[in-house]
Amino acid sequence: MTIDPITLTVIQAGMQQVCDEMDMTFSRAAFSPVIAEANDRSDGIYAADDGALIAQGAGGLPVFVGTMQYSTRTLIDMIDNGQVAAPKPGDIYIVNDPYLGGTHLMDVRFARPFYRKGELFCWLSNTGHWPDTGGAVPGGFSASATAVEQEGLRLPPVRLFKEGVLDQEIFSIISSNIRVADQRIGDVKAQAAALLVGEQRLNELMDRYGDGAVTEAIKELRGRAAQQMRAFIATIPEGTYKSTAWIDSDGVINKPLEIRLAITKANTDLIFDFEGTSPPCEGPMNSVKATTYSSVYLAMRHIFPEVPMSAGAFQPLSIMGIDNTFLDAHYPRPVSGCAAEVSQRIAEAVFAALVIPLPDRVTAAPAGTSGNFALGGFDPAHDRNFVMYQISGGGYGGNAEGDGLSNGCSTIGISKAPPVEIMEQAFPVLYHHYALHEGSGGAGLHRGGFGLDYEVELLRGHAKASFVMDHGRFGPQGALGGKDGVVNKVTVHRNGAAYTPPHLSKEQDIPLQCGDRVRVRTPGGGGYGDPLERPTSAVLEDVLLGRYSLDQAQTLFGVEIRGDPATVDEVTTNKIRQRRKPR
Repeated sequence: MTIDPITLTVIQAGMQQVCDEMDMTFSRAAFSPVIAEANDRSDGIYAADDGALIAQGAGGLPVFVGTMQYSTRTLIDMIDNGQVAAPKPGDIYIVNDPYLGGTHLMDVRFARPFYRKGELFCWLSNTGHWPDTGGAVPGGFSASATAVEQEGLRLPPVRLFKEGVLDQEIFSIISSNIRVADQRIGDVKAQAAALLVGEQRLNELMDRYGDGAVTEAIKELRGRAAQQMRAFIATIPEGTYKSTAWIDSDGVINKPLEIRLAITKANTDLIFDFEGTSPPCEGPMNSVKATTYSSVYLAMRHIFPEVPMSAGAFQPLSIMGIDNTFLDAHYPRPVSGCAAEVSQRIAEAVFAALVIPLPDRVTAAPAGTSGNFALGGFDPAHDRNFVMYQISGGGYGGNAEGDGLSNGCSTIGISKAPPVEIMEQAFPVLYHHYALHEGSGGAGLHRGGFGLDYEVELLRGHAKASFVMDHGRFGPQGALGGKDGVVNKVTVHRNGAAYTPPHLSKEQDIPLQCGDRVRVRTPGGGGYGDPLERPTSAVLEDVLLGRYSLDQAQTLFGVEIRGDPATVDEVTTNKIRQRRKPR
């Protein structure tokens, strides 16, 4: 059958709405702040035969675009090969094994078969970040893990729900291996409820437009997504574009890891070649194949956001050269840093390569770290253990149209930091301040946005702090003459003494007592264009607002301000402008 453009658009929007409602249900019903407040989750619809992405919620993490597709395809293959029990209506599979199409162990995926008239039509799947899945440290972000077993409980695909009923034996195994297990039932039921809502809404959509029309729309949308991506790729001049991005260290060996990338335009396709990238590492900064692929996909989504979310959009993108590198981890390599940190550095490499041929579309590098900070301990006031997980934003890179956004969410998703009030209510902590990381934006014609500066105190009991962050050694890259953003900074204040981790922003099991404090200052985005070309009025405005000091204005932008900047008149401004000559 042939589907008309209007019906096609309506069905496309309808499937998007199904996924958006799943996202909303998941967040509203979840117990954990990281899901309920930070929205660290994603929901989507996937093809029954090959797991290809059909639709994903607009509010879901982009890094899950590729991983959930890969994971669903792996589940289908394992069912076909008899390695996993065949599905029945109402079943829900649970899996978090990173080597089977995942990220790290805290990202737990559910998959529910969707039946239509007795036949399997598609899969509904979602991923939620559980605040703990066991392992060596609370929260799972072990900075010095050398094997995946040290990072938490690894689950192959098993049916957690059988024909709609929770398998208490499997759930008991999970609960017995994680901290604060009493909260997990809330997240489990929220995750399952989201898939049930998706089933109901998708049935309503198909009842309204007919099974044949929806099937044809899915096929047509997949083809058109590939067509649209190729049309955008056609705007890139012929050639090969190279870049390099760096990971501070793997958390075990204090030596940088290098990501080398060469992007070649081949007719209407792009080839991403990572040949020459560092080999597999000892620590947890390895990336599994699914996450590496997804990182390239999400980077292209940032560059060409007009292309719809569909597996077809990935067809013109070929990835190679990851064999025997830390971007293709195999068991038992630890991977807790892959989704939140390495993925963002892969995207940064894509941006750095394509900003040359696409200067009007690609930005300077964003902060590029999720700021993973886990605090686990005992709260005597409530006589219970706790696990607090904090993510944080950073500066976006400057771009052709203007300055970068300050304290934006990470490159890999739209998750936001939970409100301070919620964190103080749920955990025995007090935030002393929560402000912009002033001076952190990279200088440029259009400066980078500013990172976040917060300090949190343990109010009672005892705890251990762990960090898996990055960009503590190398700041986010500037573009087209712009300067790098300021690096990530972590300082722990214990017994009146300041402590900086040897790996700068990676450390685990730092003991804290009542009154000890942790301060985190996240990176600013890279600058875009020559800083000496930035309008003097914009530099003065930043100084007046406290974004940069007078010394920084002179050093970074070549502006010399004498006296109170608030009293600088137009004549003086013109003189300053005339003195700003390119170095």
